[in-house]
Amino acid sequence: MPWRCMVPVFMQILAAFDKFKDAMSASRACEAVRLGAVQALGESVQLQAAPLTDGGEGFCPILTAAAGGRLERHTVRGPRGEAVDAPLGWVSLQQLPDRARRCFANQTGQLAILEMASVAGLEQVPPAQRHPKNCSTHGVGELLRIATRQGATAILLGIGGSATSDLGLGALEALGLELTPGGCSTPAQWPEVHSIQGSIQGDYPPIFIACDVDNPLLGEQGAAYVYGPQKGLPQAERAAFDAEAGRLATLLCDFFQQPHTLKDQAGSGAAGGLGFGLKVALGANYVAGFELVRAWLDLDT
Repeated sequence: MPWRCMVPVFMQILAAFDKFKDAMSASRACEAVRLGAVQALGESVQLQAAPLTDGGEGFCPILTAAAGGRLERHTVRGPRGEAVDAPLGWVSLQQLPDRARRCFANQTGQLAILEMASVAGLEQVPPAQRHPKNCSTHGVGELLRIATRQGATAILLGIGGSATSDLGLGALEALGLELTPGGCSTPAQWPEVHSIQGSIQGDYPPIFIACDVDNPLLGEQGAAYVYGPQKGLPQAERAAFDAEAGRLATLLCDFFQQPHTLKDQAGSGAAGGLGFGLKVALGANYVAGFELVRAWLDLDT
């Protein structure tokens, strides 16, 4: 007797996969399970796909689609200065499940969803060219500016999968900050920076950063030592990189009159310090990434 005839006539399957980095998207993984289930169990199987995201690749399209939102694309600067085509999602905050809305202090209006991985992510940098000294978050700042100009009442930024470790200085430079001498936001140029000038141009809505990383910014548990290797930072350069990051972080805190203790806050080392920079300059708030996604997708149900 064929094995298919021995299984229950009715079966329900939930396929809830995150992406397989550098190999397969979350949606493709769920689709592979669906095809395999039908092949093995027949058309009577019921499969519900719930592609997951931890704030990295797929964060913007997955959450936008789940909330019935609208996805648009914009050309911005990539991690190494090249032009990239990046998604920007729009959803109505009122349409989110109550548990998810509470992550945004029950605000109303239009939420803009940004995904760092598609703007300053490892997926934009060939493995042989990866090195955080040469990568910038400038494109993230461009998307923040676009979302604000288009009327976002709040912004959600997923910061997984980053290729950068620039403290968010590239993003802040795109918003009007000036590192002197000018144009020194990539870490390769940090030794030339003596001061921070300029100002953030415009009034930005509340920014929420989806993050499940609790590393501090500096030290052996910080951005350079823990996440630098996967971004191409050689072991011999980590101590010097970490020291320069600490110097620039101090300049940034002093410029915005923020306490230096923000460098030690859990999550400040995520995405090479992007969350740290946005918190110092714009008062961004961290939200637990997976708990937000779990509530947003109503995964328990």
